[in-house]
Amino acid sequence: MRIVAGKYRGKKLWAPEGKDVRPTSERAREAIFNILYSHFGGDYASMDMADIFAGTGAFGFEALSRGFKSVTFVDINTTAVEKNAKLFLQEHEKIKMMRADATKLPRTRQKFNLVFTDAPYARSLTEKTLEQLLLKEWLADKAICIVEVRKDELFPLSEAFELLDERVYGLARVLFLRLK
Repeated sequence: MRIVAGKYRGKKLWAPEGKDVRPTSERAREAIFNILYSHFGGDYASMDMADIFAGTGAFGFEALSRGFKSVTFVDINTTAVEKNAKLFLQEHEKIKMMRADATKLPRTRQKFNLVFTDAPYARSLTEKTLEQLLLKEWLADKAICIVEVRKDELFPLSEAFELLDERVYGLARVLFLRLK
């Protein structure tokens, strides 16, 4: 597993053995950022991002490589993402770790322009996480939420969001939502 593009293109990331962590594939990350580029034009320098259910942090580190202002990694177990953060010591001021249950998020003063959530499949955790993002006021005006679910998983879209795009990559379905 490696960074696909940007300042750290080609940098290898650490991933644990086994099935406890399911990093977003390089192909899917590249495609997702191409879609984001069409919405933002690649100017990420003022954007704050949250990588929820971060796992290894592959998506968030990809965002850092592409120039995001900051990335906050959220997971119950931050061991893997902390190990990868050591590979980005020069970016330590842009990286924040939050050990938290995504279905019970704490309040934060920071507002995020982009949120990526890749919950364990078929447990309704994504819906609960999006509710928490709204309830705890994590989202900036017109924030984009990228939601990865299993391709055959039912996903009820909250009225708070509009669906911008939807793609399938292997077993994953990726939805691009914008806060109304």
